[in-house]
Amino acid sequence: MKMVILIGKGITLFAWAVMLYNLFVPAEGNIGMLLTLLLGITLVMHSLQTLIFRTLFKPLMTIGYGDYLSVMLFGVFSLLEYRQRVMQQGVTDNQA
Repeated sequence: MKMVILIGKGITLFAWAVMLYNLFVPAEGNIGMLLTLLLGITLVMHSLQTLIFRTLFKPLMTIGYGDYLSVMLFGVFSLLEYRQRVMQQGVTDNQA
């Protein structure tokens, strides 16, 4: 699962780079408009995921600004990573 998360983060980072690059050097035709639209949708969706992250994980762990930034950048892949961390923490707590 760790490899899937890492690959997903890489693909997400590439998508962010393409969408942001399009803001500064717009692509011709419909593709440029589509990339700008996708950037807006991505910002909204990742903002919602950050809100979900705060709501679900704040009672379970200490959350810093880097954690919020990670969820904002990588979305569901960061949520999966934090979910694994909380589940491992729960297993450790139950064994103690």
